[in-house]
Amino acid sequence: MRTLIMSLLLVLIAGWGCTQQNNASSSLIEFPVSNAWYSSGESQLKQALLKQTNNQRGSAKNIVLMIGDGMSLSTVTAARIYAGQLQGKAGEEHQLSFELFPWTGFAKTYNTNQQTPDSAGTMTAMVSGIKTKAGLIGIDERAERSNCSSSQGAEVATLLEIAEDMGKATGLATNTRITHATPAATFAKSPEREWESDNNLSAEALAEGCEDIAVQLIEFGYGDGIDVILGGGRRHFLPESLVGIEGRKGRRADNRNLLEEWQQRYPEGRLVQNSAEFSQLREDTSEPVLGLFNSSHMRYAPDRKNDEQGEPNLAQMTSLAIKKLQQEHKGFFLMVEGGRIDHAHHAGNAKVALMETLEFAEAVAAVDQLTDDEDTLIIVTADHSHTLVAGGYATRGNPILGKVVTNDGRGNAKKEVARDLEGNPYTTLSYLNGPGYAEMGSASTNPDRRYREAAVSGKQTLEGVDTEDVGYHQEAMVPLEDETHSVVDVPVYAKGPGAHLLSGTIEQHVIFHVMRHAGGY
Repeated sequence: MRTLIMSLLLVLIAGWGCTQQNNASSSLIEFPVSNAWYSSGESQLKQALLKQTNNQRGSAKNIVLMIGDGMSLSTVTAARIYAGQLQGKAGEEHQLSFELFPWTGFAKTYNTNQQTPDSAGTMTAMVSGIKTKAGLIGIDERAERSNCSSSQGAEVATLLEIAEDMGKATGLATNTRITHATPAATFAKSPEREWESDNNLSAEALAEGCEDIAVQLIEFGYGDGIDVILGGGRRHFLPESLVGIEGRKGRRADNRNLLEEWQQRYPEGRLVQNSAEFSQLREDTSEPVLGLFNSSHMRYAPDRKNDEQGEPNLAQMTSLAIKKLQQEHKGFFLMVEGGRIDHAHHAGNAKVALMETLEFAEAVAAVDQLTDDEDTLIIVTADHSHTLVAGGYATRGNPILGKVVTNDGRGNAKKEVARDLEGNPYTTLSYLNGPGYAEMGSASTNPDRRYREAAVSGKQTLEGVDTEDVGYHQEAMVPLEDETHSVVDVPVYAKGPGAHLLSGTIEQHVIFHVMRHAGGY
């Protein structure tokens, strides 16, 4: 009897569905199919319907984790508009390379001891699968920051180490110091992110056996070692007595020359320190490469032309890394960091942060072009957010770095800029906190240079100020020496095997577990 009743119900439901379909087809409603927005919506729906999922463990031969350091959602939005406007479009409709990826989600970034995180704890989460405290690299939350003995026994494995142990090729590419928190978390174990070279370690830490991050990179003991290392931070590999090619002394107090030690460890390896040497590297060989292109961080995008030795950009480093790692038939793991997005935000310079984001997007496009969606998982995300905010009812196509122009009562753009309650113009972009307003001129392409001395807290008039200039620093509501990170979730963009597993709102350390599953680690 129950089976009969269920059958009757199914027949009734099917009949109701047919009735609804017939009613819909005979509706008098006309859809605006000739409207460009309507047709673009239909097109995007069709693309979404083509999405496929792959839950098979080990289906990702290659994994590329790309970190836009400090690349908040507001940064992505502003950079998208900025990129579109550079192409002569209104800007809002534009998409960055990674925004075309089929799967997106959000990651919660808090550290175990901080609501607003730092890069050491967040990157450790992504490459080791556990959340930990701020300032700790490759160490779980049982340790205390800067306490060497407390970190011993609390070390955690990283995906890069696991990949090397499996015989895969591995690589790092960043425009920060290679010993900085984000890249360091892939290979080092340290209770203090500032221990980039031995000169920063206390006597107690040295006596207890802790090693600085640069030494750990050179003495990396998994597999056959990291195959491709590209970034800045040469000073932490050279003794204090030695002056590097840019005229700056090393920082090491132990008198070790780690560049020479690396060359001895890898006699067939290539050590490169400028753009000319970089350009001579072969892409079709698997020889190890160590490229350190600056004493400290590499130059900001608009400031790169001022580097006398010359530096490759992030996309060039990334492309080389991919091509060399592809020589290994077992597959590879590559970490790429656009790290100077974060630094420009700390300086309160939105334009440079956006320019750095566009360079990062170019690196993503290069990876996408050089790899196959069938066997490569690409993840693009940030380690944490920043306090950049965008608002003010600007009219469509208003310069994202400009002063706000609103619409009139009929919805048309006004001819004059909008003014606040004090009668002053204001910009679409500003910061919640930081050093505040500064106008240092177009010649100042390095926002770190003198900005603290030039900064002025509080609301400014901005009359006659070119807010789209590379030397302009946005106003900040709360005056601080540096702009801070934000507690807000970060976006995650992914494509390739297992990419759909990063949808929704996830804890940041889940990224490791997805990579491990997809790669069969």
